[in-house]
This record gives sequence, C-alpha cells and structure tokens, in this order.
Amino acid sequence: MESHKERILVVDDEASIRRILETRLSMIGYEVVTAADGEEALEVFRETEPDLVVLDVMMPKLDGYGVCQELRKESDIPIIMLTALGDVADRITGLELGADDYVVKPFSPKELEARIRSVLRRVEKDGLPGIPSSGILQVAAIRIDTNKRQVFKGEERVRLTGMEFSLLELLVSRSGEPFSRSEILQEVWGYTPERHVDTRVVDVHVSRLRAKLEDDPSNPELILTARGTGYLFQRILDQGEDD
Repeated sequence: MESHKERILVVDDEASIRRILETRLSMIGYEVVTAADGEEALEVFRETEPDLVVLDVMMPKLDGYGVCQELRKESDIPIIMLTALGDVADRITGLELGADDYVVKPFSPKELEARIRSVLRRVEKDGLPGIPSSGILQVAAIRIDTNKRQVFKGEERVRLTGMEFSLLELLVSRSGEPFSRSEILQEVWGYTPERHVDTRVVDVHVSRLRAKLEDDPSNPELILTARGTGYLFQRILDQGEDD
C-alpha cells in the first residue's frame, strides 16, 4: 500500500514560483495544490484540507498576513511564510499572527524543502526522553497530554499549533534546565541560526505560548526566561517518576 501523500498548498501570486515549487515538491513525494491570491488560498484550503501551507506575504486581494489570520481562526495547520520584505519587524509580524516559520525571498528551493520536512516531522514527532510514560503532565492548572498532543488549562482545551506544542514539549522534557535559543531552534525547527534574527522565531513562539498558558503573560510563572541563555520551564517536582 502506498502511504498517504502529504498535501502542500503553495500560495504565491508569481506563476513562476508556483510552477517551480509544484514541480520540485511533487518530485520529492508531496501532493501539491496552488493558489494565486489570498482569497483563492482560503477557498483551496477548505476544499483540499492540506497538511501544510507555504504562504507568500505580498499578494493581491488578501495578503499573506490576512490569510494567516483567517487560517488560525479555524486551523492549527503548519504555515511557512515566504517574505521578500527586508524589515525584520515585517517577518516577525507573520510569526505573531501564527506562522510556524518563514523563508526570505529570494530563497533556495532546497532550503524551503528542508524547512517543510522539519515542520512536518516536528508536528508528527514521537515523545521526548524525560516525558512520563503515561504522557500526562500536570503543572498547576495546566495539563499536558504528550500522547494526544493536547493541552488543557483547567477543563478548557488550549489550541496550540504543532510547533507551539513541540516547543512546549521540549521545554518540559528538561524542566528546570535552561535551553539556549540556538538549541531550541535546532531541536524544534531543525536548523542552526545563521543570523541573530533567526532566533526571533523562538522568542515569538515563546511569547505566543505564554499568552495561551500563563495567567499573566507579562509575569510568567511556567515558561521562564533564563537570563543570557534562553528559556526554561519551571521545574516539575514529580517528573521522571515513570521508572
């Protein structure tokens, strides 16, 4: 039996980029659907239910930011944004709206392929060492189920994207120990930062997690900043008692 082909939606108003990505991604085993503007992107998304979206920022009708906002209202699908914008703040905007990663134009198709593989792998990844065999962690009002990749705050489920959950899972796996931003980027996103700005991906995701999990995100008690290092999850006292 042939395994399920992961479907990728490529959204870009440049026909040449759509053709190149459709050809290359199809050659390495993905099913590809495309859209030429933001409104079409939302239609195709709802019709085809892709596994990941590659989303250009600068588009007619509805730009990539608008598409990202709309998708996040109804889905936790992985989103990688393509941006030709030189301003770092513009790239960060996409992440703050819920994108999982971004690639700056002009980009190497191989780089984008590697990012796609990494995001999809993290979304499906098995549990990490340091997580109890039950897969259930309770920290104050937060319950983390690593088997089902779900998080609850009290009785209410907290919607996390796949990458947000993977980041949380990594921090929890070594609770009380700090991770550097570079280490987090390598472990969760699968690449080493080449520029300082690359680690902003981590900062924005931590900010998004805090907004969803902390009672007071400006004064976090769960996901702490390790001065001069990166981040750590507060120590879980009974963690590791699964021997």
